[in-house]
Amino acid sequence: MTVTTSMWIIFNLLIAALLYIDLGILNKKAHAITIKEAVPMVAAWIAVAMAFNAFIYLKMGAEPALAFLTCYIIEYSLSMDNMFVFVMIFSYFAVPPKYQPRVLHWGILGAVVMRLILILAGVKLVHAFGWLLYIFGAILIYTAIKMMTHDGAETDPGANPVLKLLKKVLPFTDKNCDDKFFIKEKGLLATPLFATLIVIETSDLIFAVDSIPAVLGISQDSFIVYSSNVFAIMGLRALYFLLAGMMNVFSLLKYGIGIILFFVGAKMLLAGVLHITIGVSLAVVIMILAASMLGSLVKNKYDKKKNSM
Repeated sequence: MTVTTSMWIIFNLLIAALLYIDLGILNKKAHAITIKEAVPMVAAWIAVAMAFNAFIYLKMGAEPALAFLTCYIIEYSLSMDNMFVFVMIFSYFAVPPKYQPRVLHWGILGAVVMRLILILAGVKLVHAFGWLLYIFGAILIYTAIKMMTHDGAETDPGANPVLKLLKKVLPFTDKNCDDKFFIKEKGLLATPLFATLIVIETSDLIFAVDSIPAVLGISQDSFIVYSSNVFAIMGLRALYFLLAGMMNVFSLLKYGIGIILFFVGAKMLLAGVLHITIGVSLAVVIMILAASMLGSLVKNKYDKKKNSM
């Protein structure tokens, strides 16, 4: 079944309602979100995404529902790696935990708009130029190798090119200004919190360049790709505060994510000679994620035992 206008309307109304509840009611006041708070928030966002997946199954059938689920899992797992970059950015700009939700609030809204533009453009380009899938596949394999061989220690948030460009046209202050992005002091000044937001948004844009080709390797349906992306993005704020408190628990996760990117890239490059179904792709993604998480726990236990000897 093809996607109808009513399905787009239902999806957008649902997202608007969820954003209002999450950001306008439940998390209206600035406060540091604990792991205890983050766990039910993460569970709630996953539950809503699965309910929407059931809606797709009822309206469009089993294959689109499998495609949504696979894209969602890939996007969500890739987001985990990006969350550790966010931890580093907040640390660099010394953003207190109580103000981090505000930055992520606006960062997520910006990401939703950016993804819509990039995904619609990406889908149209792939439909018009099918050979682009091979380019995307090569990019994913390159990204996978880079992810598994680079520890990210060289990343410098202060050297962000967009931020450096903005500082040439917009005056910034280094003074701590609580939760404000701008202050009036001898004119309008941008604050360190605004600088943090710019680097977060830029990081997400770079992340999208990797993640969108990955989900386009599963489906080229703009509704499936965009809705799965948005549901994954919507849960990022809660996911950040869950992972920020347990950064070292899944130390092998980035290798699992790298292998997933390599698998999807190879799938795209071999599409002309080898057809891998969405069901098989979903199973492979789940197994790789599970293996990397289980391997991390085993490694942690081994390291703990070794250090105690």
